[in-house]
Amino acid sequence: MTSLLRKKNINVLISHASPLKRTLRTWDLTFLGIGAIIGTGIFVLTGKGALTAGPALSISFLIAAICCGFAGLCYAEFASMAPIAGSAYTYSYIAFGEIIAFIIGWDLILEYALSAATVAVGWSGYFVNLLDNFGLHIPTALTAAAGTTPGVTSYFNLPAFLVVLIITWIISMGITQTKRVNDAMVIVKLLVIILFIACTVWFIKPENWHPFSPYGWYSHQNGTAVGIIPGASIVFFSFIGFDSVSSSAEETINPSKTLPRGILLSLIISTILYFCMTLTMTGVVRYPVFRKYINAPVLAVLAKTGQSWLSIIVSIGAILGMTTVILVQLYGQSRISYSMSRDGLFPKFFGQVDEKHQTPFKGTWFFGIITSLGAGLINLNILSELVNIGTLTAFILVSAGILIMRYTQPDLHRGFKAPGVPFTPIISIIFCLTLVAGLNWETWVRFFVWLALGMALYFGYGRRHSHLNPNYKGAD
Repeated sequence: MTSLLRKKNINVLISHASPLKRTLRTWDLTFLGIGAIIGTGIFVLTGKGALTAGPALSISFLIAAICCGFAGLCYAEFASMAPIAGSAYTYSYIAFGEIIAFIIGWDLILEYALSAATVAVGWSGYFVNLLDNFGLHIPTALTAAAGTTPGVTSYFNLPAFLVVLIITWIISMGITQTKRVNDAMVIVKLLVIILFIACTVWFIKPENWHPFSPYGWYSHQNGTAVGIIPGASIVFFSFIGFDSVSSSAEETINPSKTLPRGILLSLIISTILYFCMTLTMTGVVRYPVFRKYINAPVLAVLAKTGQSWLSIIVSIGAILGMTTVILVQLYGQSRISYSMSRDGLFPKFFGQVDEKHQTPFKGTWFFGIITSLGAGLINLNILSELVNIGTLTAFILVSAGILIMRYTQPDLHRGFKAPGVPFTPIISIIFCLTLVAGLNWETWVRFFVWLALGMALYFGYGRRHSHLNPNYKGAD
């Protein structure tokens, strides 16, 4: 039993030289976070959120941001203590022990893969529509996985498959190329959002905000939960991705300072943009109108203002927005598997760093190909909630880890200390447990099936090959 809870020593971890190239600064990390956060949420979920909370969706976004903010503070402290690649996996290894670390690492690999594949499917929809606007048409059979769209015969989602492979190639080429591509796309995406707000804010009619909160904080309508709190549950997942910033620790310059700044700045900037965007959209259009534009709510605003010329620009912004989400998720996934391989819990194949590109080249391509096939072949609608349970589990463990580390190692150097401990991590845990409790039972079944597969891998391979195993040759 003791071997299952063996822990990593922070000082030993930090002392090991990393073969990865350090090039990322504060704004690179901030752009990584924004790249992961702003995408599907701002271009798609705002419609469903407005129907759930009304104009008070802006308050729902603030509540979701506060929830993520508490978790973000815990991530920031851990990142300043242990600036090592691996994110929640590494933090759990330090605070709880090996088997918990393996569980969360195995969990995060699934989360990142499903998230990237799901967003790639959404990317495909926008891309196909954009091509249609220019008179270019991809055969319907190659625009969706089989059984995805009722009444439509399809076999394979070619655009989703290809975009994942292209992004995998960019990531495998090196962190310098990855950050340049991400930074450029985030800048364009932010400019598109600012342009959209600037062009539509003049059409706001304050009467569209009345009643501001038609369903109150929480109520039911036709058997469905509505109000500010249910709205917050929906848009909470718009913020998923900021945690992947911490997986870049070994490629960051002065990580104990820049990682906390990047995590928190990306959350703050994204929250401001979400708040302004939702206020503008619900001010221009009465919230019930979004029912007709549930998958592309920004089009409702453009139709109301008559600014059809903006639609192509917004489509490009949406495509770039989702591209950066895919990029950051695939990037985070490759660094998690790299860390687990380096610790011996995964085969060495995943931890081999290419000398030329200074990236875990083989592991990046392995998961990139699997993710691309998932995006092209699998109906991901039934699996998407696994992303939610994976993220919330990671948030809970990182928050609990701060409580443990403050008690067991109070004198450890921390470049950043989360304020309000123990209340900050406790509030974060309560928020996350509340959202976890709302997940359906099918999600729990699938989660435990995936967990069982992971336990088979751990006890069949990881436990014996762990570098903390005293019988392992070359153990630390």
